[in-house]
Amino acid sequence: MRRSTDSRGTATIRDVARASGFSLTTVSFVLNNAPLARYIPNDTKSRIHKAAKKLGYRPNVFARSLRTSRSHTVGLMVFDITDPYCTPIACGIQNALYQASYVPLRTDVQNDRTRFERSLEMLLGPCVEGLVVIANWLFMDVNLLADLEKNSTPTVMIGREPGVGSVSSVIVDNEAGGFAALEHLYSLGHRQIAFMRGPKTLADSSARWRGIQNFARSRKLEINTSLVVDLPERNVPLSAFDGGLRLMRELLRASRTFTAVLAFDDVSALGAMRALAEADIVPRECSVIGFDDINLAALCTPSLTTIRQPLVMMGSVAVTLLLEAAAALRDSRDFAAVHRTVAPELVVRESTAAPCVTKLHSAT
Repeated sequence: MRRSTDSRGTATIRDVARASGFSLTTVSFVLNNAPLARYIPNDTKSRIHKAAKKLGYRPNVFARSLRTSRSHTVGLMVFDITDPYCTPIACGIQNALYQASYVPLRTDVQNDRTRFERSLEMLLGPCVEGLVVIANWLFMDVNLLADLEKNSTPTVMIGREPGVGSVSSVIVDNEAGGFAALEHLYSLGHRQIAFMRGPKTLADSSARWRGIQNFARSRKLEINTSLVVDLPERNVPLSAFDGGLRLMRELLRASRTFTAVLAFDDVSALGAMRALAEADIVPRECSVIGFDDINLAALCTPSLTTIRQPLVMMGSVAVTLLLEAAAALRDSRDFAAVHRTVAPELVVRESTAAPCVTKLHSAT
């Protein structure tokens, strides 16, 4: 029997029904995973799927969208895809959307306010069923998200609590992470520790610093304010590397004495390690710990001890929250914003060790 195909020459759902010997309705239920498919015997489902695979059948997502008034598309706004913090989160989002048969419509606003405004305007429309925003630690005017209050598009922000009632969020427990980072250095015997804080305007900076201060108080550890420096505001992700490099050079030139460095994030930690290497200070002479566990943290030499944010998982959690909100919207059910906080994890690698007997002095 000759196979009939649509205008594009691909197998249709009618071809699958004819080949499997089941009705068009039954085949449609199975291939579209409709609610009534749960009443269809597994043997029937198996025969239908085998026939579809043999014929090379692929569902017409566009046609399905027209029938159901659903786009199966989620907007994904990334502030800078070159930021090593954003990339694994985006992977987690895309994997979760794929599993749920959704397609991401991604836009990279490149840390530009105008791009952010225009992208937000384009994404908050009928073309998407929801919006996920990856907010890295660069500038973002969250007041612009107030427009979401007037829009019915479910939205989840990753990496920052938006302060907007209708927007859900997924963040790491930054305070617990700061606590764990200093606890690790203290447990190794470090008492003279340099601190590279994040930009003052960033909420993550204050939360991590609170965790650091909480641990210091719990052990009566005095923080030397002359060893506390702040990264500048920035508009490109790799400027954290330059900031860590410059601040460490300044600490060394100032003849400050320290045996460990607690950096705001992995990129600034890598900058600090570069400055130490320039001064011929080997890893065992000064421990360095970062935050995030970006891919480069395990690949550098020495490999970087860090506080891991479960970045891929955070993307997956955000998609779960988003799809739950989208389903509630379709069913005309109320759905309150959800703010999920995930736990960080200490990852010990080669860049931290017990302090040397001889104190670290700056390079001359």
